[in-house]
Amino acid sequence: MKNGRPDSEYLYWRWTPRDCKLPKFNPRKFLKLMRNKSLSFIGDSISRNQVQSLLCVLSKVEPAVEIYHDKEYRSKIWKFRSHNFTLSVIWTPFLVKAAIFEDFNGVTSSEIQLYLDTLDEWTKQYKNFDYVVIGGGKWFLKTAIYHENKTVIGCHYCPGKNLTELGFDYAYRKVLQEVFKFFTKSNHKATVLFRTTTPDHFENGEWFSGGYCNRTVPFKEGQIHMIDVDSIMRSIELEEFEKAASLGSKRVNLKLLDTTLLSLLRPDGHPGPYRKFQPFAKDKNAKVQNDCLHWCLPGPIDSWNDIIMQMLLNA
Repeated sequence: MKNGRPDSEYLYWRWTPRDCKLPKFNPRKFLKLMRNKSLSFIGDSISRNQVQSLLCVLSKVEPAVEIYHDKEYRSKIWKFRSHNFTLSVIWTPFLVKAAIFEDFNGVTSSEIQLYLDTLDEWTKQYKNFDYVVIGGGKWFLKTAIYHENKTVIGCHYCPGKNLTELGFDYAYRKVLQEVFKFFTKSNHKATVLFRTTTPDHFENGEWFSGGYCNRTVPFKEGQIHMIDVDSIMRSIELEEFEKAASLGSKRVNLKLLDTTLLSLLRPDGHPGPYRKFQPFAKDKNAKVQNDCLHWCLPGPIDSWNDIIMQMLLNA
């Protein structure tokens, strides 16, 4: 709003499930549930977005104290001292080891090198967590060179490189298999919520080619359908989750946090052109990069935490 967004209806819409009641997030109850516990969100900037939502709501009861951040301020740890509750976010957009060459605006200087069979550093911290919310997806659409067994095996969208085009779906499935294998074989006892992919709402282009999101009300059910890449990702997620869940594990309580379809209905909930301060102050027709992927707060992503609270209460 400070950046100039003129409408405010997006603050007040709330997703409600059919045939059951979803209570509003109760910060006092949540902190009581989390006393002497640790919760970590592991993934990309959508995981960070969800943590920001959670921090906002919990701050009504107790302010969080930030006790750690990495040098890019992407991974952070907070403490709620009166509840001895530790909350963290670990930035690992691919969940596996990756060499990334891009700035904060997403401008790339070289292809991403992705090591599909080597999970990232978050695995070393897993033993410290009682609860984990993990998810990813969107970064797999970027151009990348794929490595397995210390060998380049192919790529996603790398014309002129003389490599086999394996596609993002190959990489995403392989990584999720590695992630679920890690959880189901681990001796650490934890509850893990796997979050499904997040649809974006870019229209008439992508984030880098003039795409925008200027809708001010939610879609009605049936008005919008997932784009192909989101459908492919979601199918892979559901298949690999089902496989892992059917194997079972004595130690990990694996649950599906399916936020895709409820988020699909909210094209109005993104910052759009207002990710930066007053983008149209000097020129009403200025060309501005839109953000139609992340969520405004308060906004649609708050519902994800309503769902998480019920899932953890029921766990």
